[in-house]
This record gives sequence, C-alpha cells and structure tokens, in this order.
Amino acid sequence: MASDSGDRGTACTLEFAVQMTCESCVDAVRTSLQGVAGVQSVEVQLQNQMVLVQTTLPSQEVQALLEGTGRQAVLKGMGSGLLQNLGAAVAILEGPGPVQGVVRFLQLTPERCLIEGTIDGLEPGLHGLHVHQFGDLTGNCSSCGDHFNPDGASHGGPEDSDRHRGDLGNVCADTDGRAVFRIEDEQLKVWDVIGRSLVIDEGEDDLGRGGHPLSKVTGNSGERLACGIIARSAGLFQNPKQICSCDGLTIWEERHRPIAGEGRKEPAKSPSHL
Repeated sequence: MASDSGDRGTACTLEFAVQMTCESCVDAVRTSLQGVAGVQSVEVQLQNQMVLVQTTLPSQEVQALLEGTGRQAVLKGMGSGLLQNLGAAVAILEGPGPVQGVVRFLQLTPERCLIEGTIDGLEPGLHGLHVHQFGDLTGNCSSCGDHFNPDGASHGGPEDSDRHRGDLGNVCADTDGRAVFRIEDEQLKVWDVIGRSLVIDEGEDDLGRGGHPLSKVTGNSGERLACGIIARSAGLFQNPKQICSCDGLTIWEERHRPIAGEGRKEPAKSPSHL
C-alpha cells in the first residue's frame, strides 16, 4: 500500500549542511522553519554548520525554506524520525529529452518506505512512476526491463494489495513542469531496490483499471522519459564529505554545478533540486 503523504505522513529526519558563520545565521535558519506545517522539530549546530529537521515535508521544500534565508543548503543524509538508519538510496533521473530529477528512498520503519523527490521538464499533469527490474541504462531506459515484480502479480495501483512491487502510481507535474512528491509504501523495501532502476513515463498510469491491453502490464502510461539507477546513499551522519575527492570541489561549489559531464569543471546553474 502506498500513499502520497504530503504533510500528513510519517516523519523523517533530514540532515542539511548550511552555510552559517554567526548566531544571526542560526536565528535566521530557525525562523525560516518556525511554525511551518509539517516541520516538527529543528536542531541547529553552528560549529558543524548542520541543521537537523524532523519533518513530513519533501526535502526539496525544506531546502527551499532554508535557502530562502540567502544561505546555501545541501542535503547530506536522511534517517527515520527516531534517528535510525534503516537504509537509504537515491536515483538521478536523466533521459534524451529535458526531463531530469532526483528521487530518494528511505526506509522509515522495517515495514514502510519513503519515496520522495523532484522531477523537472515534464508536461503538466500526471505521470507514471515505477521501479524497474534492472539497473541497466545501456539502451537508455529501454534496457531497464519490466516493472519490479518478484511476486508475479498484475499491474495495479499503489493502494492495491495485488500489484507489482514497483508500482508507485502517478506523480503530478505543475504548470512549470515540476513534480514534487512524497510517497510512503508498505510493499517496497530499500534493500530490495538498490541496483535496480526508477523510470518516469510520459503519461498517466491507469493503475490497471483502464481496460487497455497494457493496463494490467504497464498501466498504459506511454514511453519512458527518464530513468536512473537506484544506488545506496548516506543515512544520518554518514556523509562527512566537505571536499569531493575526484575534483576538489567543496560541497558549496558542487551545489551549483552539474553532477557529471560538461560544466562540472566550470560554474553552472543546476536545477534547484540538486
């Protein structure tokens, strides 16, 4: 069972590195999150330039609030609301077109997995989101295989008990082509999906109810727009990096450059969710 939990779901803890140099910085950071619905607690450590936020909001929304103070913020780790590290992963989605995004997986409890992220470059409206069997991008997204389905079930909606485990339903892109989402799921587990792939589709997933020949196979959600391999990522306090060992960029310099490829060595403005 999955749900697009918004600000009503299970809390997790987000660990941000935030550029702070004085107590005024600390006050500004606290004020930016004070009274915000979905933010349950905030801990600010000036010496470590660290902010811990217990929240039910997507990390992108919390990051935007922090950066609204004029300070850079980088998400360094995620954990459960009880500060436990039960497993975390991330997928960076890319494709031949303009669609790109970052989606994170966090095991909130042994039974419940959080899937949250931001995807840009979409047509406004609903788009199917699925975990696929293979982490193989040699043929772009066509080599990712079918939906992750170890139980041999038919395709369904995220609320259905009989569904592919990789069936995450739809995410909704706004008029600017951005989808920000937070989903909780009781069938998917982080340790089962690391090394597999995540794919965003061009159209709406009919959740197996559309009557089309593909409804019970793929949800008839159209072509695969972008995909990425699901890789293990840092939990809370597991990412001490301040300088990238591969090219010497600090986390602040890295924040405004592409993750790889052209522009990595030169300043470049990246999407706000990276």
